[in-house]
Amino acid sequence: MTDLTLYTNPMSRGRIARWMLEEVGADYETVVVEFGGDPALLPVNPMGKVPAIVHAGTTITECAAICAYLADAFPDAGLAPPVAERAAYYRWLFFAAGPLEQAVVSNSLGWKPEDKQQALVGFGTYDRTIDTLEQAVEGAGDGWLTGERFTAADLYVGAHLGWGTMFGSIPKRDAFVRFVERTAARPAAQRANALDDALMPQASD
Repeated sequence: MTDLTLYTNPMSRGRIARWMLEEVGADYETVVVEFGGDPALLPVNPMGKVPAIVHAGTTITECAAICAYLADAFPDAGLAPPVAERAAYYRWLFFAAGPLEQAVVSNSLGWKPEDKQQALVGFGTYDRTIDTLEQAVEGAGDGWLTGERFTAADLYVGAHLGWGTMFGSIPKRDAFVRFVERTAARPAAQRANALDDALMPQASD
């Protein structure tokens, strides 16, 4: 028995949480839930959404929050910078959770804010959001978004870029492709993908 449980579905953002768990080297159990209000999930997250984790009796939902929490809960993994050096870390972690996800989903649904609406939405415009992220990724060069060390922010941004460029919701710009290749090559990412891929038949039964 462990004191950490992941509630997930292999065809969901739960893959991000598993990747983070593999990066920090946590010992955890997995509960695979179905979409649409699985009774096993609702007591943990009334929204009925995955991923969620329960750690020592504490529930954490929302992918970015899970990544940030695990980075702090398992400091030996080195996935969060020192507190005094977290400006870029927080910026890009929550940029991906807010403006990037909003922009990508809105664009995929065919909705583009009019000029007078751009100040009301968190992302302004899809193009501006994508261009801003490209500048950050390109500017990182051979390093990472927060410096020389890979962090939870790189994981979270890399996961979004990997998913988006695969399914066409984010353009395959050179900087994005290179970043995805680098993040996907991490052993923890490969372990996480293998674990989730193995659950795909179970999820579709």
